[in-house]
Amino acid sequence: MNGAFKRFVRGRTRATRVRTDNADRMSVDNGTSGTPIPASNERNDGDEREYDIRLVFALGNPGGEYAGNRRNVGFWAANRLARLHHLEFATKTGTYALAEGEIGGRKIAIAKTRTFNNDSGKAVMALVQRLKLDHAREMLIVCDHLDLPTGKVRLRRNGSSGGQKGVADIIARARTDDFPRVRIGIGRPNARGEPTRDPEHVAAWVLSDPAPDERKELDAAVERAVEAMEVALADGIEVAMNRYNRDV
Repeated sequence: MNGAFKRFVRGRTRATRVRTDNADRMSVDNGTSGTPIPASNERNDGDEREYDIRLVFALGNPGGEYAGNRRNVGFWAANRLARLHHLEFATKTGTYALAEGEIGGRKIAIAKTRTFNNDSGKAVMALVQRLKLDHAREMLIVCDHLDLPTGKVRLRRNGSSGGQKGVADIIARARTDDFPRVRIGIGRPNARGEPTRDPEHVAAWVLSDPAPDERKELDAAVERAVEAMEVALADGIEVAMNRYNRDV
């Protein structure tokens, strides 16, 4: 298959205009250009139409030694969402763990990367082909974010990686940043009393476990992120953004 997408028309009979710029393309892992993504399963017509989310994809690092790290709050959220809906990560490949079932009467896939965070695009592109996603907007990413205060949850419709290297890898391999994401703040480490971007400090921070009080904040944020994901699955990312991109 030359492109990451096949055409699937779910009971539609009328012609629909499709954008063909880079924001509406995805490509396979070999770096070749993708085919234009069909305009199926959308909520609204026009360039800003919203697609039903079919895949929730969590970023983090695999392995028990990383399970409690700040980097893995996306995994915590995916695990919580799966447990709430009695789904198990029964399918495991070299690049992802996958749970499939119904949430709100629709078939939904929840996946966690089994590559390390920075190579998450490999897993995404494998899932795009397995699930035959029509559009990048059918994928919801959940991940940690250094530049949000600890425990803050923010949703975005699309945009840059914000410095999250796993998201950057997805954008690079998919050749689009036009997918929604749920970001859970883990804050930045401090050096001499100031937030730092020093790579060694940052790596040590994201790859370490939070203190007990901080873990309580992150657990509360995970609960809020899961609620936001459920709303996004049921009503779309815009509704979820309007409801959850507010301070509580």
